[in-house]
Amino acid sequence: MISRVLKLLGVLVFLVALGAVWFWSDANTPYLHSQPPVEVDIAPGVSSRQIARQLQEAGVIRRRSTFLLMHYLRPRKTLKAGFYSFDRRIPPKEVFRQLVMGEVARQEVTIPEGYNRFAIAELVQAVGLVEREEFLKASADTSLIADLSPLAPSLEGYLFPDTYQFPRHSGAVPIVRAMVNRFRQVYSAVRPLDDERSLHEIVTMASLVETETGKDDERAVVASVFYNRLRLGIPLQCDPTVVYAAILQNSYHGTIRQVDLQSNSPYNTYAYAGLPPGPIANPGKASLFAALHPATTKYLYFVANSMGHHTFSRTLAEHNLAVTLYRRSLPR
Repeated sequence: MISRVLKLLGVLVFLVALGAVWFWSDANTPYLHSQPPVEVDIAPGVSSRQIARQLQEAGVIRRRSTFLLMHYLRPRKTLKAGFYSFDRRIPPKEVFRQLVMGEVARQEVTIPEGYNRFAIAELVQAVGLVEREEFLKASADTSLIADLSPLAPSLEGYLFPDTYQFPRHSGAVPIVRAMVNRFRQVYSAVRPLDDERSLHEIVTMASLVETETGKDDERAVVASVFYNRLRLGIPLQCDPTVVYAAILQNSYHGTIRQVDLQSNSPYNTYAYAGLPPGPIANPGKASLFAALHPATTKYLYFVANSMGHHTFSRTLAEHNLAVTLYRRSLPR
């Protein structure tokens, strides 16, 4: 009887050892059955069994049982929901680790300088980060900059253009917060300590500069033109403000029309003197610097020229000549 029990125990120990070897081998063997990258979206609240089934069906792991056993052996390790991407063969233990650590896939997106929040909303929707309307709602909430710019009508101007990496399904608020935090970081590095102008004025001016020129050597000169006109009480007559006014009124069709120039919007700097109520785009560091440090000039006008830059003028007669020369250079 004792020998039979010992024999049974020996068989049991052998089976347990065999199972342990099998488990260790399967848990450490790289696997990816599908063509990479394999994307798996783990919804919040799903069970570990559902997660294991989802991973197996996607071809990320070979056997659900191995993954579940790893989880049962570590019951305090929580599997995190999120969007995961697997671009190479990795063992189940590494898949388990990534889900425990919440190493979700990140979507890289570059926000160009001069994009307004409506264009950014289109962009983040296009790359699959967040819906356009959700982003617009989040970027309309000024609580993130209430301490910096209490007069700001939206977060326009404070969504710093840069390259970001955001987790999929993170929502609009974390995206907007990251852009505002980046603005704070950059602006604190360029602002003079003794500047008495309001941040709202600086960012609004920088947005005008950003939308008028992409040339670094022109930004400070463009800023000087606008500051000169403000000082003399001359309307800024900045075309991008007319475009922005039309966008706000949902009436922009790709070109400025006469009706746009006659718009009663306070953003229309042909109809209203002074700066518009707020920024019309999100400026980069160079335009912020130009708004803080304009060139010293007597220029009051500028127009594009055939060289891809601008011609600056002190008088209306000089400006009209520059406009005529530019129009003659256009292809017919």
